Amino acid sequence: MKTLILGAGYAGLAAATKMKPVPELEALLVEQNPFHTFETRLHEAAAHNTRVTLPITPLLRGTGVQFEQAQVDGVNLDEREVTMKDGRVLTYDKLVVALGSVTNFYRIPGLAENAAELKQLSDADEIFNFVNRVFSNEYTGNRDIVVGGAGLTGVELVTELAQRASLLSRERGLPPFQIYLVEAGPKILPVLDDALRAKTEQVLRDYGIHILTGHRLMGATPDSVTVQTADGEQKVISAGKIIWTGGIQARDIVKGEHLEKGPGGRIAVDEFLRAKNYPDVFIIGDMGLALNQEGKPVPTTAQHAGQQGRLTGKNLVRLAQGQDLEAYEPTTLGEFVSLGGLMAVGWMKLPWNQKLAITGGLAHVMKRASEWRWRASID
Repeated sequence: MKTLILGAGYAGLAAATKMKPVPELEALLVEQNPFHTFETRLHEAAAHNTRVTLPITPLLRGTGVQFEQAQVDGVNLDEREVTMKDGRVLTYDKLVVALGSVTNFYRIPGLAENAAELKQLSDADEIFNFVNRVFSNEYTGNRDIVVGGAGLTGVELVTELAQRASLLSRERGLPPFQIYLVEAGPKILPVLDDALRAKTEQVLRDYGIHILTGHRLMGATPDSVTVQTADGEQKVISAGKIIWTGGIQARDIVKGEHLEKGPGGRIAVDEFLRAKNYPDVFIIGDMGLALNQEGKPVPTTAQHAGQQGRLTGKNLVRLAQGQDLEAYEPTTLGEFVSLGGLMAVGWMKLPWNQKLAITGGLAHVMKRASEWRWRASID
């Protein structure tokens, strides 16, 4: 059974590392980088140059999965072909698509051309280099930063940037830059309850971050953004760096006449995470539109991607051994938001569908614990 796994993000790498050598199973993991990136920690790399990658090859020892560093150009499910950037065409018996998402700029004028993203290591490097530059005596441009989108990524990024700015300001005797967090919706972090959100807002204000909820970003230039308030008032905010974290969409790389897609371009899957109408193709992670027990879309988070990957890896082994597939049953164990340093807020799941809210250093430990569990799961 010739199996291709495309992408080594949280979902793809989990699938590959949960496989084991089976005579009937020939598996190849294809990824454009020689490393896996902890995307949930890219904000730390952007502010502090923290190491957030792991080499892939050592993680595949004992799995029977081979690794090839290459970039996928297109996937044709009707022809059962995967085309690579170098022109090669790979075929498969079973396919796992875990190629992740791309930033959704929502066709906002000038945004894609002028805003940085935070999707990969090079994005974090770009932001880190800017922060260092503005604290040099030679820099004469605008020093302020506008971050669009007050979800998990946006909030975690602005708090780390504020901490870094405070440190560099003390070290180099220059004033910290201003940080603007722009959100079209009425509140930041809609995944949290009101009490945790209020705690988060207070932390952000203590950092000196300008929280602009109810402000829709209307356009961007190389050195400014235009925002519009709920009552229609428009204003311009000047910035030396614009960063957009306001949305994602599935990577539009898979073609098939009978594909079914949903919001954000996500591909509809069945209870085993197989693309509907294509039973030999598993779609996992951000690209797949998996549903929970209530029939609602599963969030595009690392913990759910990991769950989907682990199940898919085990199911591929089951298929090779002629066994029945196990259905996907998502569970959310909790959600934690880093607020810089040893500060975090969030909640963890308790029995009987109860939630325990946690703040401060303990929440930071719980967030780190979830990352340690992920690291242990792919060893």
